Amino acid sequence: MTALPGIGPWTAHYVALRGLLEPDAFPAGDLGLRKALAPRGAAPLAEGALLARAERWRPWRGYAAIHLWHA
Repeated sequence: MTALPGIGPWTAHYVALRGLLEPDAFPAGDLGLRKALAPRGAAPLAEGALLARAERWRPWRGYAAIHLWHA
């Protein structure tokens, strides 16, 4: 999907997660996810740091993302 103009990694992961029901899709560039896992009062995590932390949640990172968005 990212080969299409205007479709970036966040959109591709979100469509895979919500539309295609891919349980491991994880839009790591999402600011809400990056803020949710940062220490209180600190800057949002970098995308790479978030991906490293989420690695242990495989193959269910999509469920973790949904949980963090709702929390």
